[in-house]
Amino acid sequence: MKLVICAGPATTGKTSVLRHMIRKLLAEELRPAYLKIDVQFAEEDKQLKREFGIPTRKVYSGELCPDHCNVMVLGDALMWACRQGCNALLVETAGLCLRCSPYVDGGLGLVVLEATSGMNLPLKVGPMLSLADIAVVTKIDRVSQAEREVFRARIQDVAPNVNIREVNALYGIGIEPLVERVRQARETGFDDQ
Repeated sequence: MKLVICAGPATTGKTSVLRHMIRKLLAEELRPAYLKIDVQFAEEDKQLKREFGIPTRKVYSGELCPDHCNVMVLGDALMWACRQGCNALLVETAGLCLRCSPYVDGGLGLVVLEATSGMNLPLKVGPMLSLADIAVVTKIDRVSQAEREVFRARIQDVAPNVNIREVNALYGIGIEPLVERVRQARETGFDDQ
């Protein structure tokens, strides 16, 4: 099972990025499942199930931190996705820091940040960025080239080894390199016992 954990602040375009990734993965005959972890309201699971016919699931963390919730449900979610005949699990989390449940070893960690959120955002998001494999920057069409370069530099200040991908999540421009990384990702092992 390939595991992708997609984190980031609200309204950055996480679901839009995943939507375009799902479309491309299905075109290559890969079978993704989708898990949404949120605090109290989400409907992305229903939308993606309707749009793509893939297995989807949603977990509300309620009073529990979404990162703690991720720790509690991820093992079961991997087994559920496997039982559904899927070979990739895409987890979209509302976790705001990933301090309690960082990206899983062997999985692909994506953090989605919007270029319009201010130049200092990369300095504020902590392990969500510093431990990610890829920083996906959205809404790039809404800022100047100079602002994009400063945002990129701030990301590299915090996470010098992170791969930065600028995408237009509305139209899916720049998504292919993300899909390629999923294709190349190693399988995440888990005990089915």
